[in-house]
Amino acid sequence: MDKQSQYTTKNHSTPSGSNITTGLSEVLAFPYRSYLYSYPHKTAYRELDPPLPLKSLWERENTDTYFLYMHIPFCAARCGFCNLFTLPDRRDDTHERYVDALERQAKQWAPITSRRPYSRFAIGGGTPTLLNEVQLNRLFDIAEHVMGLDPTQASISVETSPDTVTDAKLAIMKERSVDRVSMGIQSFIEAEASAIYRPQKPLEVERALEKLARYDFPLLNLDLIYGLPGQTVESWLYSLERVLAYGPGEIFIYPLYTRENTIVKPDDIRRQGPDIRMELYKAARETLKSRGYVQYSMRRFAKEQSSSKALLPYSCQEEGMVGLGCGARSYTSEVHYASKYGVSYKATQSIIADYVATERYDVADYGIALSREEQRRRFILKALLHREGLTLSDYHQRFGTDVMSDYPWLAELFTEDMAQFELEEDERVLRLTEEGLGYSDAIGDWLISADIREQMEGFVFS
Repeated sequence: MDKQSQYTTKNHSTPSGSNITTGLSEVLAFPYRSYLYSYPHKTAYRELDPPLPLKSLWERENTDTYFLYMHIPFCAARCGFCNLFTLPDRRDDTHERYVDALERQAKQWAPITSRRPYSRFAIGGGTPTLLNEVQLNRLFDIAEHVMGLDPTQASISVETSPDTVTDAKLAIMKERSVDRVSMGIQSFIEAEASAIYRPQKPLEVERALEKLARYDFPLLNLDLIYGLPGQTVESWLYSLERVLAYGPGEIFIYPLYTRENTIVKPDDIRRQGPDIRMELYKAARETLKSRGYVQYSMRRFAKEQSSSKALLPYSCQEEGMVGLGCGARSYTSEVHYASKYGVSYKATQSIIADYVATERYDVADYGIALSREEQRRRFILKALLHREGLTLSDYHQRFGTDVMSDYPWLAELFTEDMAQFELEEDERVLRLTEEGLGYSDAIGDWLISADIREQMEGFVFS
């Protein structure tokens, strides 16, 4: 018996390497199918039966370093497109009780995950900088003094928003050796921001950017969204030019996605007229290339980066994600686990309340056990949807088989001019073409196994 088969997820079975979904040519006709930022998607998670002790789960991890993540599920207001695990709640006492629980969780996890050093540390949400200065500083104390993070060897990233950028919070982040600050702007056009229920003024964004510039963090990332209601090519490029004026080292451009569980519904967008997202994407891609940015994925464009730290190595192909906080996901090579997922105010509030009231965090009781099949698909997806591409020998070393033999239908990528083989240092690399990168969301959706798709479609939002 495969040691993985001792773990089961309710109502989950594993398919073979065959692909019974729609052919790639049909999939590409609808390039914005879904945003697959992790595989398997969180809507494929179910109760783990029986719950898995974390100690034995992490003892089998063979990665050299881990990635530490903290999730702060609070924001000032939920944007119209947002389906993330976050709750509009500004109350300091709520935040303090939450950080108390996160520290309690960290103290229980630290002995379990201390076998490897952390090469990356990220605080996301929600809006982590919605926390007051005391609670924000506590997160770094927990990372260093409880979890054992060495800030001189790890890349440290924090998410923020224009309305929560203050000198006091930036000073804390600078003192705690933050390397990367990421801020969502989405649009410099007030009417476009209002259309997605984002209460944001352009002057507020500029004030935040000027403060960030004064603190001179090693890397500033700024996010924009294309496909907003009322947006045109001209207004989209105006927002992009405003961002470029601040010289960020990294820019993420996101296509707008709406769902039935978001404030802005798909029908609201359809009533706006033709879908011009691909036109907007290509206009931004060409602008960014002309300004010296390198495209690393469909969303990420960056300039050459360096660090003054002696950073530990970390490969995106490895697992070892240690996720603290309600809504954070943790990844081992065999099991992905998290707290339960909700989008509505009532559901999110209830899940957070349960997390804060919990005394023991030493088992995984909600997530998914990855069969060998799903491990292979995850490996392919994580490599293929990025500029680095899939090195065939890496796949063979990991799984002992040939990827094109396991998944012969990947050849459709060549037929549709979405990918090609390249020779790099005598290694064959399967890499998306420039056109293929633009269709990453469709290709990612096409690579989902039939079984995971069934799990996702069967998920009931609360």
